[in-house]
Amino acid sequence: MPPQTPLPDPEDKTPGAQLTPAQMRRILIGLIFPGMLMPLVSSMSRVALPGLRDHFGLQADATAWIDVAFTLPFMILMPVYGRLGDGLGPRRLILMGVTLFALGTAILLAATDITGLLIGRAIQGLGLAGMMPLGMALISSIFPPETRGGALGTWGTVGPTTGFFGPLVAGFLVAAWGWHGAFAPSLLFGFIAFWVVYKMVPARSTPSPRSFLRTFDWIGVLLLGGALSALVFFLSSRAVTGITPLHDWRLVLTAVLLLAAFVWWEKRHDQPFVQLRILANRGFILVTFCASIRMVTMGSIGFLAPLYLVDIKGVRPAELGGLLMIGSGCMALVVRLAGSLADRRSGRWFAFGGLALQTAVMIAFYKMTAAVPLAWVATALGVQGLGAGLMLATLHRAVMADIPQAQMGAAAGLYNMFRFLGAVTGSALAGVLLQQYLDAALSPLMAYQQTCLVLAAFPALGALVSLTLRE
Repeated sequence: MPPQTPLPDPEDKTPGAQLTPAQMRRILIGLIFPGMLMPLVSSMSRVALPGLRDHFGLQADATAWIDVAFTLPFMILMPVYGRLGDGLGPRRLILMGVTLFALGTAILLAATDITGLLIGRAIQGLGLAGMMPLGMALISSIFPPETRGGALGTWGTVGPTTGFFGPLVAGFLVAAWGWHGAFAPSLLFGFIAFWVVYKMVPARSTPSPRSFLRTFDWIGVLLLGGALSALVFFLSSRAVTGITPLHDWRLVLTAVLLLAAFVWWEKRHDQPFVQLRILANRGFILVTFCASIRMVTMGSIGFLAPLYLVDIKGVRPAELGGLLMIGSGCMALVVRLAGSLADRRSGRWFAFGGLALQTAVMIAFYKMTAAVPLAWVATALGVQGLGAGLMLATLHRAVMADIPQAQMGAAAGLYNMFRFLGAVTGSALAGVLLQQYLDAALSPLMAYQQTCLVLAAFPALGALVSLTLRE
């Protein structure tokens, strides 16, 4: 392998420290491949969800844990990777994460029971947690502000584009080989992503990695991770404590105490895991809230749509894959354009329009009857994709606007952690609500309708908050 040119130190302002446009494009291309892994495994796993539910005889709230087991470690470790990236450099962490992802995928493919499946999903999430914050921080640090939105839009396009093809391929694989087939391509793509990053993303010189690891705020990580885990367990507690979801208040108390201990500890640590002053940034908080609400809706739709299509519309795996690709395809159509426009125009209306469309989609599912044509369901999924794509790069760009360059890794990690807290909340809450309505003897159609009506409140609130974003 030819020697690589190290990444410049973000604090080095000398002319020689700047990358050429060709070098920046090469790094951007290299980051696209690990960025494919999360949307690939996420979109393909949704096609397998009805089969997994039926194979293991799971209730709706327990079925949601197939997503939660992946998203929970994925979410918690995002800021860890982001903060470590500031001290160790992003390349080695991306390579380590891709390796862990491949290991988790291998365990999942060999699983014969639900325990093995959940362990594999958790390790997958552990490995992929760093792909977004590290990629986002690296792109934000090497591209100037006038082209940053376009670069983030190009990088962000990989998710919906991969999600467009993933469900279609998964539908044929599941039809041929069962639920295992939905996860097999991820292992191959993991090997490809490792090779591409190794070849195209240069290392960054770091002063003392061992010293950085010794002084890293591991206690802060444990306290914040414990608080967020307790909150998610409260949403779907039956699988954890055996108590009805949303009723085990011991978990809420645990979350509050751990969060208070986290804030106390961070204020006294010389090099805190989370720079609390980032959380005092009004723009960062408002944009992060809107991005989290966006993911609540995406998480709930991602969980409910495949089950709805199988239970209410009776579609087969191959048809299911084709229908689920519509949303990602529509997202891919607009995300790059919206990112470029965000470099020149206010992002407030992109965020408001996207959240308003998500609200309309949830209400549309509430109104759908059993006799509604399948084309209307497909249209609703497409509109959801348009709404989600309209605000993706806009929010990515806006959240980093006032963050100092030295804190971009930590800020990107926090931003993505809260985004995917929204995703795991959406999945878990959708499963809990659906099961509660089924237990209340509602018909399956009415259970889905009522669940969508309740969840429509989230994007509606997000749309109102988006109007307060600064130009």
